[in-house]
Amino acid sequence: MVVIKEQRPKGGRRAPEDPNAPEDPNAPEDPNAPEDPNAPEGGWGWMVVAGCFLATICIRAVTRCVSMFFVEFQTHFEKDYSTTAWIHSLIDSTTMLCAPLGSFLGNRLSCRATVMLGGLLSSAGLVLSSFASSVEFLYISLGVITGLGFALSYTPAIAIVGKYFVERKALAYGIALSGSGIGTFLLAPAVQLLIEHYSWRGALLILGGFVSNLCVCGALMRPLKDTEVKKLVFNQEVVEPSINTKLSSRCQNFCLKTREDFGFIWKPSFLVLSVSFLFLAYGCSSPVVYLVPYALSVGVDHQHAAFLMSTFGVSGIVGNITFGWITDRKRLRKYRMACYMLAIGMEGLCCMIIPFLHSLPLLAPLSALYGYFDGAYVALIPVVTSDTVGSTYLTSALGAVYFLHGIPYLLSPPIGGWLVDHTGTYTATFFLSGASFMLSSSLLAAAVFVRYVLMMCERTNPPPVCEWVCEWVNGSVTVKRFELSKKGRKRCTSICHLPFTELNWSFLLLDPPHR
Repeated sequence: MVVIKEQRPKGGRRAPEDPNAPEDPNAPEDPNAPEDPNAPEGGWGWMVVAGCFLATICIRAVTRCVSMFFVEFQTHFEKDYSTTAWIHSLIDSTTMLCAPLGSFLGNRLSCRATVMLGGLLSSAGLVLSSFASSVEFLYISLGVITGLGFALSYTPAIAIVGKYFVERKALAYGIALSGSGIGTFLLAPAVQLLIEHYSWRGALLILGGFVSNLCVCGALMRPLKDTEVKKLVFNQEVVEPSINTKLSSRCQNFCLKTREDFGFIWKPSFLVLSVSFLFLAYGCSSPVVYLVPYALSVGVDHQHAAFLMSTFGVSGIVGNITFGWITDRKRLRKYRMACYMLAIGMEGLCCMIIPFLHSLPLLAPLSALYGYFDGAYVALIPVVTSDTVGSTYLTSALGAVYFLHGIPYLLSPPIGGWLVDHTGTYTATFFLSGASFMLSSSLLAAAVFVRYVLMMCERTNPPPVCEWVCEWVNGSVTVKRFELSKKGRKRCTSICHLPFTELNWSFLLLDPPHR
């Protein structure tokens, strides 16, 4: 007989748990608890950070610099804003929509192999784009092929950093993701010079060679060896699951693996975070695409417009590193979500101010402020995701998170272009993006408030002490749930009969049936 007890003493805190008990994906996360005591916290981990840093230059910085080709594509193919904007939205949305594929291959193969494969594919897409004869050709070569290659490289490169660091995770991510800002700062003027000297075709060809360096980045991402064997306690006997464990069918094995990879998906905190990401993704795409065209429309020349992108990029570096360092402090670690909400709220405010500025001296400082908070929230996305689901599920969770960015990334630039075509100004586009940022921040703030209220109610009225009793009777499993009153009386509240299989016992130990 197996007895599983669940107890909440006064104050609403859980009683000490068995350290060998398997992790419940639906359990609330403690932001102050160490996620993986075996994380190296340095050593080769800093080389992994360097690899991720270079990967974000090749992926996110190059994606941002595609907006530098906006006017060139529009002029060469004689298309309107909305049609041309689909190129940038396709590369962004494909990168995000295919992120689960990147996480799947990263889990099944390795982060190293997946990043290198993505580097080859994205480089081939950019080289093919240099021979484009129509916008539709660019939709496939630049939007789909290059975007798919970026998807295979981006998620595994970010996820492996979280496996090497726990205490300094936010700082490690801040340094790694600052490559996006540094790359934008360096590549924006370089791409403009390449366009002027070699035309947009030559510039894309050179970028294709540059992006092939993702293969070098992938080579740095050495996977960690598993040093901990998960154990299940059954009738005081240790059962060690192995690859050769025989289940009744492949379907059961697949279900167990899927449950292991995506056990976080129905956590309420992750669902709220996911909805907020939808609004965030819509808001963050359009301003980057239309910042340079807007500057050109108010009389800023091409070189100074490229300077705005560089300012945006270098201030993003400061945001990446400073917010990463600040939120790693012990006293501030539990306020990471609040820092994240502050960053995206300020980002929305900056978006709404842009249409009121009509000169370079005004746009430059605003670009710096906008880039700073952009770098801040970008560095905190994997951190708050890890705090929500735990480092065990980080690779799969990041795939789901970036997948949620895909649809808004696809729709945001064309909708912004349609608004520009019909209103003749960029005001509505920037205002809509700013409102999306504000809504994302407000949603998370409301969720935090509701969680605080529920916690206070739980402390006032703690749930009863529960006891689960599992018995094997006549070839079947009988599960009984007892509630213990304050006077020590037991009351059976539910009974469940299940056929005895190894699969049922595994599920009972991992996740006892609910009432």
